[in-house]
Amino acid sequence: MSKILIIYTGGTVGMIYDEKTKALRPIGFNEIRNNLPELYRMGIDFYVYAFNPPIDSSDMQPEIWVELASIIEDRYDRYDGFVILHGSDTMSFTASALSFMLENLSKPVILTGSQLPIGKIRTDAKENIITAMEIASTRHNGQVVVPEVCIYFDFALFRGNRSKKYNAEKFEAFYSMNYPPLAEAGIDIKYKTQFVLPVPDKPLKVHKQLDDNVTVLKMYPGITRKAVEAILSVPGLRGVVLEAFGSGNTNTQPWFIESLKKVTDKGVLVVDITQCDGGSVELGKYETSQPLQQIGVISGHDMTFEAAVTKLMFVLGQGLDPEATRSMIETSLRGELTPINHDWE
Repeated sequence: MSKILIIYTGGTVGMIYDEKTKALRPIGFNEIRNNLPELYRMGIDFYVYAFNPPIDSSDMQPEIWVELASIIEDRYDRYDGFVILHGSDTMSFTASALSFMLENLSKPVILTGSQLPIGKIRTDAKENIITAMEIASTRHNGQVVVPEVCIYFDFALFRGNRSKKYNAEKFEAFYSMNYPPLAEAGIDIKYKTQFVLPVPDKPLKVHKQLDDNVTVLKMYPGITRKAVEAILSVPGLRGVVLEAFGSGNTNTQPWFIESLKKVTDKGVLVVDITQCDGGSVELGKYETSQPLQQIGVISGHDMTFEAAVTKLMFVLGQGLDPEATRSMIETSLRGELTPINHDWE
């Protein structure tokens, strides 16, 4: 019998409608369990670690990621897998952060939640939790099938650091534009093992140092010099995620390039990702991105925004020299980016 730890952080999955306030409020895991008797019929030995009070995912912080990583580290040898119940709004951020923090992960860490509270008749919470539990406990010939941090939602399993929440209303809330699903759930769960990371032969190493001195500069037509300089003048700034157009393009006005050059000259890392959900940054492909190369902007390739932000926090927290830091950003650490064009079909 597989032994699974459920970590309940909060989110819509654990909310009920309060008649007095006319708003959703969080509930404890016992009430979730009462609405999900199927858990006891799965043949899985499960235990629960519940955050008290539950956390709305909009309040998620790097300190909580460190706490989650510590919970898994402290109990790693006692469980076969982990299921994290989490609000959907920042689930991709948490999944991405944990993927970097849990080096040499050899057990499933599956995040899931729901779009409707578990007490609602049409809730998607039951299927999401039950299938996430099954995935976390699945072995083939004694071997772990998915030794990764993943998100399971609406019949699809995605690599956590490749996922993005794209819809606030559909049950199909997440997708992964630049990498195929790792599994699809129908009558059976069909694993696409060719896309899954191999099981490492090294012991788990947990990284708890994150540097949140990062900011985001999103390009748009008409962006002003004052706005750019305000964003780039944050005290203690160490990293910038530059959300550029298309394949990494920005405007080429001298003041804009000079503003970026001032921070890169100070050692601030500027990582260029595309605003598009799909596709990759190719610095130098167009003339408008060539100046970025010349001033030392780093390509984020096809990373999601969520992966880029959390990876920057993770890498900056390692205390490496500038060259090693830049190299780590451009290197695929946990399958979060594709360095070169690749056809996954």
